[in-house]
Amino acid sequence: MNAAEEGRQQLDAASVVNARRTLLMLLARAGVVPGDAEELIGLVEAGSLALAHEEVLGGAPDAPRDKGELYAHGWLDGAGAAADALGELAEAALRRALATSLAEADPDRLPPVRKMEVERTQVAVTALYLSFTTASDLDPEVTQEVLTAALGTMDTRQRATYAGRLEDFASRHRGRLERLYAAYGPGGAVAVHGRYSLVHSATSVAVLERLAVADAALREEWDAAELPPAWLDGLTSAWEASG
Repeated sequence: MNAAEEGRQQLDAASVVNARRTLLMLLARAGVVPGDAEELIGLVEAGSLALAHEEVLGGAPDAPRDKGELYAHGWLDGAGAAADALGELAEAALRRALATSLAEADPDRLPPVRKMEVERTQVAVTALYLSFTTASDLDPEVTQEVLTAALGTMDTRQRATYAGRLEDFASRHRGRLERLYAAYGPGGAVAVHGRYSLVHSATSVAVLERLAVADAALREEWDAAELPPAWLDGLTSAWEASG
C-alpha cells in the first residue's frame, strides 16, 4: 500500500471494535455503569446512521446530464435505495441501543426514569438555556427532580430523542424564549422570588416544552414528586406574558 492509498484508508471493522472497547473501558473508569455506557454508544451509532440517511436523502447530487434519461432514473433509484437502506440500519441500531430498556418496560405504564436519561437531558437543556441567558446563582437545587418529572411523561424512545425535540421547541419559539429570559431570568427586571425561581433554572426549557405538549401528564408527575406548584404557575405566567 502506497502513502496515498494509506491516507485514504477508511476505518475497518477491527478498528471500529477497538475504538468501541476503548471507549467502554474509559467510561467504566469514569464510573459509568456498563449498561448505560453501551446505550450511550449505541445512540451515537444510531444517530450517525440517521444523519447519514438524512444527508443522502436530501443531498444526493444530480445525475450527470450527458448520460441520458435512463441513466438519470437509475441514478435516482440508486440514491433512493441507499437512503432507504441507511434508514433501516439507523432504525435497527436505535432498537439495539434501547433493547434492554424496551425489554424491561411494562406495556401498561411508562418506565421509571433512569439516571442516565436525566443526565442526557440535563446536558441538552443546559446548552439551550445558556443560548438565551446566563447561569444563575439562584438555580434551584432540584434539577434531578424537575427533569425526572418531565421525563416521566415520555416512553423510552421519546426520552432517547428528547434533545432533538427540545432543539425544535427552542427553534420554533426562539423570540418568545428570548423575551421570557430577558424579563424574568438572570439579570431581568422582574424581582426574583419563589414564583419565578424555575426561570432561573436550565430545567425551565424542558418544563416549558412539556407544558406545551403534555400539560396534564406533567402536572401529574409534578404533584407526585411534590414539587412547588408555584414554580409551574410562575413559569406559565411568564410564558404567557412573553407571547
